[in-house]
Amino acid sequence: MLRDNRVERTEAALAAFPQAGPSAEAELIEKMQKANGLILRQIRKEIVGQDEVVEQVLISLFVGGHSMITGVPGLAKTLLIRTVANVLDLKFKRIQFTPDLMPADITGTDIIEEDHGTGRRIMSFVKGPIFANILLADEINRTPPKTQSALLEAMQEYTVTVQGVTYELERPFFVLATQNPIELEGTYPLPEAQLDRFMFNIVIDYLSEDEEVEVVSATTKHRDISYERLISGADILQFQRVVRMIPVADSVTRYAVNLARASRPNAPNAPDFVKSWVNYGASLRASQFLILGAKARAVMQGRYNVSIEDIRHLAHPVLRHRILTNFQAESEQITTDHIVTRLIEAVPAPASGM
Repeated sequence: MLRDNRVERTEAALAAFPQAGPSAEAELIEKMQKANGLILRQIRKEIVGQDEVVEQVLISLFVGGHSMITGVPGLAKTLLIRTVANVLDLKFKRIQFTPDLMPADITGTDIIEEDHGTGRRIMSFVKGPIFANILLADEINRTPPKTQSALLEAMQEYTVTVQGVTYELERPFFVLATQNPIELEGTYPLPEAQLDRFMFNIVIDYLSEDEEVEVVSATTKHRDISYERLISGADILQFQRVVRMIPVADSVTRYAVNLARASRPNAPNAPDFVKSWVNYGASLRASQFLILGAKARAVMQGRYNVSIEDIRHLAHPVLRHRILTNFQAESEQITTDHIVTRLIEAVPAPASGM
């Protein structure tokens, strides 16, 4: 009976979308919820703790956004992304970013080949590692901006252009990047235009003492871990489609927009602390990703409506890399996370509360 009631509620929520079949979409939503549980069980074979980090990575997959994971070395950033790739039936490639990496090392290049039958020489395109479903850009801030920007077209347009020829990337396509904090030696801050194309900037921190003990105990003995690949690329594309069909109240959408707008120092609703500490605030993409991420989070938790709490829960990973602080904030050691926390406190929620 519980399953039937959930399907009925979903059908009612989707009735406003005449282009969709409510029963089919309700079943797809339930499939997505089950897939989320299956993926989590597989990830837990390797990853201990970091519940919010794992949740945010999965939200980005279900939405179709790119994500960046920030943290000091040794916190399993690369392991987490590799594990996610292992439990999905998708093509996975990894690029280790280094100071001497060139754009062609990512996108691919034309080479001259000789036809052994005719003896003629022809140009042939050799695809780079970017032609994958999940691309792990490991330590992306270890390479100069010229090479970092080689990802821009792929992240936004899902195409790669080499020597004037445009190549389509296979969907789904995700860039999951890792970076070390920029104050560490030998790193380059990412350009603002590229940062804005990442849905989330996910901060990974140290584990608790008990979790660290569990990790040390597990990784210092023999283990034979196998994964079940139960989710295909076609499934992911279906999940991305159904997430966009989840209804959102106008008051919730307006709250997400007001939260992003309040981060801009020239906006009418900008608080005084934003005017004092911020040079540039969040872009329109911030509002879009707040809503899309909130939709995916609601479905993953078995709900069919987006709440204000969903928006607030995702405000830090969506906004922290889109707010550019000024010298005064730096001199007072004010971080973007601190500003986002103040924004959540300052921007009033709609009276309905949802």
